[in-house]
Amino acid sequence: MQERGSRELLAELLLNLERRWVEVEDGRTLVALLAKAGSLSEPLMNHLEDKCLDLVEQFGPEELQRVLVALAAQNRRSLPLLRAISYHLVQKPFPLNKGVLLDLAYAYGKLGFHQTQVFQRLATDLLPHVPSLTSGEVARCAKSFALLKWLNLPLFEAFAQHVLSRAQSVAMSDLCNVLLAFARLNFRPEQEEAFFNLVHEKLGSQLADLDPALQVDVLWALCVLQQARASELQAVLRPELHTQFLGDRSPRGQSTLQKLLHINATARLEHPEYAGPLLPATALDPGPPAPERKVTPLQKELQETLKGLLGGADRGRFSVATQYGWVLDAEVLLDAEGQFLPLRDFVAPHLSPPSGGQLPPPTAKRLAFLRWEFSNFASRSKDLLGRFVLARRHVLAAGFLVVDVPYYEWLELRSEWQKAAYLKDKMRKSVAEELAK
Repeated sequence: MQERGSRELLAELLLNLERRWVEVEDGRTLVALLAKAGSLSEPLMNHLEDKCLDLVEQFGPEELQRVLVALAAQNRRSLPLLRAISYHLVQKPFPLNKGVLLDLAYAYGKLGFHQTQVFQRLATDLLPHVPSLTSGEVARCAKSFALLKWLNLPLFEAFAQHVLSRAQSVAMSDLCNVLLAFARLNFRPEQEEAFFNLVHEKLGSQLADLDPALQVDVLWALCVLQQARASELQAVLRPELHTQFLGDRSPRGQSTLQKLLHINATARLEHPEYAGPLLPATALDPGPPAPERKVTPLQKELQETLKGLLGGADRGRFSVATQYGWVLDAEVLLDAEGQFLPLRDFVAPHLSPPSGGQLPPPTAKRLAFLRWEFSNFASRSKDLLGRFVLARRHVLAAGFLVVDVPYYEWLELRSEWQKAAYLKDKMRKSVAEELAK
């Protein structure tokens, strides 16, 4: 490719393929072209995808596998072709071997294409193969299903059992990937104690040898699953490690810093015996607000409805950035009679830096509104993903009563009156549950 003659030859070859792709009549040739030449020419790839749609009924499992892997390698989310392939995977009873199943899981995960019946088939067909998989294949498969937010309990139990049965030989990188997948889906295996004892044993000798960002990822996963130990918290919160992320403005660096804030919050809120170190106060300051992601309909409607209930701008805060690394959708303070108190008059220890003022009355209740969008839940489930379970736990531990506003309940509310009544009822229930304790 570096020589001029090679480049000219390739250009001529691609030009011929772009003119003659219609002559391809068999699936094997088409799939070979898609896999080997499609990435070299955008027009050719478009034509080959169209041709695949015509011939997809002829494809066997290996051809479907190669097409999906080629799409995943180029990160091409061709929805018509993905739908057609998914349809045939569900409808045709042909057997899928271990290699095909692993590649299909990888491709769907990489492309983020959700098709429930395909996932059910992949999980069911993979289950008998788990004992024969390598640790690397288990880690890759768990990662793929975690990306898809798809939790199949028998399959993930088998993954955990696989790791335990190979406790001495499992590579640290594979164990980390399995742990991160479990944390994303908030999955705890039945043999929870044995599994996490193995994780702690491996981390005890190898945590410091991992890449610094991976150290943060792994400990964050343990925080999500409520398995972090004080010695591990100390290892990640020590200044030598965290200082390298404090000034990093790259997306990856900001993501790692966000997880450090969550780890720091876990140490402060969930480990009363923890003696330090902690992040410096300067790291807890969210700084100037980041450019707001597109406001969702639920977010907009929730804020508008709540502003109507409050009756005054000083009685609530919205999009509240806390020192724990989480943003509350709204915050209010209620007195013993259920009336809103002006927030600016009272201390707010959760802000960074904490705002001054007088202590709220002993009977006052601080409420945090947390909206849960469709993307915050596991696929086809009303169970929150691990990240959001951790957020809710931290907000509760920080002394708030939580008012959950999930998308599936909000969508049923038609009128403004219903939405206002819904929020009032939610607040009443949160306070009543607290008093009942």
